[in-house]
Amino acid sequence: MSQNIIVLIGPPGCGKGTQAAVLSELLDIPVISTGAILRAECESGTPLGNSVKATLAAGELVSDDLMNQVVASWIVRPQYANGFLLDGYPRTVPQAIFLDHTLESLDMPQPTVIHIAVPDTVLMERITGRQQCPSCGKVYHLRHTPPARDGFCDHDGMRLMRRTDDTEGVLQERLRCYEEVTAPLIEYYREMDFNSVDGGENPALVLEAIEAALGLPVW
Repeated sequence: MSQNIIVLIGPPGCGKGTQAAVLSELLDIPVISTGAILRAECESGTPLGNSVKATLAAGELVSDDLMNQVVASWIVRPQYANGFLLDGYPRTVPQAIFLDHTLESLDMPQPTVIHIAVPDTVLMERITGRQQCPSCGKVYHLRHTPPARDGFCDHDGMRLMRRTDDTEGVLQERLRCYEEVTAPLIEYYREMDFNSVDGGENPALVLEAIEAALGLPVW
């Protein structure tokens, strides 16, 4: 059976999580989300997990070396033998180089990279317009998917809240860090199986573009 190894990269708010969930079901491969596996490691009680927990508790960023160890410990698990989709990793060129070497050592193919490109102005409008229900977690957008009753969840009537990091100032800093760290990563992958799609479209059209890049039939 052929293995699908897919790396999704793109700025915060580009829709990686949304597309990852759909592609996972479409291709029947699991998603490895860095946020999810770091949380799982923190709860594991293993030496590696304790190192991650201590790093995060100190308010520090997880280093390339530690992140590489975590990802390497996950991709060898049986449920990923037929392939997987990486969301949030690699973030840096050293991580990408480590991933290439690790996949080669496991006799796995090199990844297909999907870059979801979205202009900063679109990202700003998307993220600053988001509101979320603190009870059920449902996310609304003031312009695109507003609640029936302004400021309140359709499902349970709870007052909607804005995430503390969904502000223009925080997003500008996140985008600055993304450009600083990830721009070299895009250049690293550009000579490989690299595909850039327009993430400024609606999710269905973005998915069609990704399917075309992967050589999948688009219905």
